[in-house]
Amino acid sequence: MILIINRYLGFQVFIGLCIATAVLLPLFAFLDLLEQLDDVGRGTYQVKDAFLYTALMLPRRFSQLAPFIALLGNVIALGRLAINLELTALRVAGFSPVRISIAPLSVGLILLIFIAILEQFVAPQLQQKAILHRAAALDQSVQLGKDLGTWTRNKRNILRIGEMINAKRAANVEVLHFDDDGSLLSYTHAKYADIIDNNLWELSEVISKTFTKEQIESISTSSMQWKSFVNPADISTLNKSPDSLSPFDLFKHVRFLRNTGQEADAYELALWRKAGGALTTIAMLLLSIPFVFGSSRTGLTNKLVLAVLVGMSVYLLDQIIANAGLLLHLSPALTALFPGFALILLANSWLQRIP
Repeated sequence: MILIINRYLGFQVFIGLCIATAVLLPLFAFLDLLEQLDDVGRGTYQVKDAFLYTALMLPRRFSQLAPFIALLGNVIALGRLAINLELTALRVAGFSPVRISIAPLSVGLILLIFIAILEQFVAPQLQQKAILHRAAALDQSVQLGKDLGTWTRNKRNILRIGEMINAKRAANVEVLHFDDDGSLLSYTHAKYADIIDNNLWELSEVISKTFTKEQIESISTSSMQWKSFVNPADISTLNKSPDSLSPFDLFKHVRFLRNTGQEADAYELALWRKAGGALTTIAMLLLSIPFVFGSSRTGLTNKLVLAVLVGMSVYLLDQIIANAGLLLHLSPALTALFPGFALILLANSWLQRIP
């Protein structure tokens, strides 16, 4: 009997999540489309490009909206059950709000697994494709800036790559080598660089300058080999925004930045925020239950409006905490996970108080 009731509640929550997705996802996609339409006419960017960009961004948008879909979806599901007096019947049968919350949480775990698959295998790839297609149509660089190239470093070297022609060939490469005191020891410029393996590069049409206290020695050569401190995978990651990377790529890139002595807080925060988003989704499912049980006199429409306001407040608070954490150099893990943990504690406390 209990299993049948859980299945029924789970199905109703699933229907509610589908309804919330059908409302929120097209709404935010429409807002994205309006933003893209502002760029129509620039370069070769056309209306079809705006629609393509919006379509490719849908998986990313869905994962970002997951906590609010969970909140609204569960309010819709339980609200419909309350209107039909099915929740009242469950309460009379001895089901507490905590016991009823098990079904939404089970559906929420399935939702989180689905989002994890999207985040790892679907959303990053499509988002990067959208960004590249848009940049090509607008004649923009997706690197640090047009003509600035890609820059990276370790403790004693700075590498600048003007352009990646393909995965194994770069153009306009510059390498600056410093001593332990930060004084420039040598500068190397190569018109082209062919990546032989992850650590060995073949530089072509090279100009190399060596700096000493007495003189500057300049040498030109047709080719030379250089042992690189960065591999092709890390180069491609440097050109991508943190939110467009998969969790595994973020983890690898954070490790690379740490190993080379570079600032990694933005990428580490993006990694932890994916875990924080899962906590927030669970918290939203728990928060939605007191909305329904809180007052039987409040209609479903009013509960949905209140849920929307709570969702907007949580979103704004999460953005404020994330940006403040970066500015104040707080722990990325603490910054990302704190809102979700705080909301779970609040929801659990609120849920326990329902008679």
